[in-house]
Amino acid sequence: MTQHIQAVLFDLDGTLIDTNELIIQTFQTVLDERFPGKYSRETILPFLGPPLYETFQQVDPTQVDDLIEAYRKWNMENHDAMVQAFPGVVETLEHLHARGIKLAIVSTKRNEMIERALNLMNVRQYFTAVIGLDDVKNAKPDPEPVQLALSKLEVKPEHALMVGDNFHDIVAARAAGVDSVAVAWSIKGLDYLMAFEPVYAIHDMSELVNITFGEEA
Repeated sequence: MTQHIQAVLFDLDGTLIDTNELIIQTFQTVLDERFPGKYSRETILPFLGPPLYETFQQVDPTQVDDLIEAYRKWNMENHDAMVQAFPGVVETLEHLHARGIKLAIVSTKRNEMIERALNLMNVRQYFTAVIGLDDVKNAKPDPEPVQLALSKLEVKPEHALMVGDNFHDIVAARAAGVDSVAVAWSIKGLDYLMAFEPVYAIHDMSELVNITFGEEA
């Protein structure tokens, strides 16, 4: 049960913003150019979440830098046209912020792209801290980025929640001593996430308000 929640940490892609099609199409475009017919949509789904370096290291260790460069180029060119907030996200962020809850982003994206997405949604002003790939040595599921966010917010783990759409978020939260909240709109499915035993699961972002203020056990 949540007690005296002071802060909520959010993953970005697939949690606050729907970048699923952007990411999948970016991977498909880049990989099809170099490995025609080898990667289907289904085989690309596990690539959603981990840092690009980690993913492309598995694809072809000899082309990692080139693959990352090509990915970022296509992704940036198509980003603004393909990205939008999930239903209820903007209203929930506004509500939590207005009631004094500290908010942070904990993402495996580069900080430049996090800032771009938050500004695109016009929600940057609600976040006290933004932790991206540029800020840490070890990305989620390592607890380092969660711990760094808590440090910046000056909040203890037991007074925070971590909201995400991937197992990386749940595992990192648990390792940092933070209660996790899985989102049912994860492209990987809620059943998949429940196997990692999040403390909470929500089907609409507005449900986070009740959890944050202790109205749900």
